[in-house]
Amino acid sequence: MPQTITLPKADGTLEAYQLVSPPQNAPATRPFQSRVAFAAAHVVCDPLADLNPTLETRLDWEATLAYRHYLWSLGFAVAEAMDTAQRGMGLDWSTTQELIERSLAEARSVGGRIACGAGTDQLLLPRPHVGLAEVQAAYSEQCAFVEGEGGRIILMASRALAACAIGPDDYAQVYGHILGQVSQPVILHWLGDVFDPALTGYWGSREVSVAMETCLSIIAENAAKIDGIKISLLDEAYEIEMRRRLPAGVKMYTGDDFNYPALIEGDAAGFSHALLGIFDAIAPVAAAALQALDAGDKARYQAIFAPTVPLSRHIFQKPTYFYKTGIVFLAYLNGHQSHFRMVGGQESARSIPHLAELFRLADRAGLWRDPELAVERMRHILAVAGVA
Repeated sequence: MPQTITLPKADGTLEAYQLVSPPQNAPATRPFQSRVAFAAAHVVCDPLADLNPTLETRLDWEATLAYRHYLWSLGFAVAEAMDTAQRGMGLDWSTTQELIERSLAEARSVGGRIACGAGTDQLLLPRPHVGLAEVQAAYSEQCAFVEGEGGRIILMASRALAACAIGPDDYAQVYGHILGQVSQPVILHWLGDVFDPALTGYWGSREVSVAMETCLSIIAENAAKIDGIKISLLDEAYEIEMRRRLPAGVKMYTGDDFNYPALIEGDAAGFSHALLGIFDAIAPVAAAALQALDAGDKARYQAIFAPTVPLSRHIFQKPTYFYKTGIVFLAYLNGHQSHFRMVGGQESARSIPHLAELFRLADRAGLWRDPELAVERMRHILAVAGVA
């Protein structure tokens, strides 16, 4: 018999919801051929650590690393220590270093592809008198650490740089300095202010079209040191425009969690590779879609991805930076971790009706590994909220 669960609606009433999806069939595990696909991976906190969750961090290393193995097993590359792992929202630089070190060792043990975020978050803000020299030093420290551990770099956007830069020339100076130091090509990261308001005006302008010109100029001047750029603006038109203007050999990695199916599929003029937080949550379904694309079956690719888009738009709805709550919630419902607790106490960042709608959309997208377990765990969450 189909599973049924009582779920709250946005208006506060309750409804009996009947699951529509059977347990998912695991896709074949083989590397993707037509696209590079990074899944930005979440972290699992230690729920029994006796600490102040707003000031201190302790991870469940076994569960955190097991999830990376799961992503590799499906064919994904792992984007480590990114905003999905709560950089800037509870994951401090000290713990990040250990995360990078451990994840790189695990990647080597199975031949998994991985790249790691390097930024400036050891500069605790707000701080007066943080200047370009300190930003460059902070970037240099993190880049040297990643490369010293044998990792490839994703050069993250910097809140400190956004706070102290006066204009485009400051961005060109800092990025030129850092790119001149790295030993291997990096992936740049343009994170829009919808993901992090502290990055408003990145590249020296609040106008996206103006900022893009600065970014493209920096890429053109340093193309030999750049593998690609990930942009997360949630605006497919800007991504397509920029994609068509990148120098030969520089990849576009979509970070658009609203429009990823069309951007990855591409058009006659090109396509985007992927570096996406939503791939953490929809990994097996995304793997099946990408395998269909590899096989040239675009109709199947589109059909598989289509029901994941409403789910992703729900998870990444405003305030978008709380999307990590939905990512971890799905990992809990699907049995990848034993609890729904988060670094920084971020499990409280979304409402119960929001989580209930997430459950419905995940069901319709065919995401349950074990529907009975998903229902049981959802009932636990609802019981704490007083829903019998």
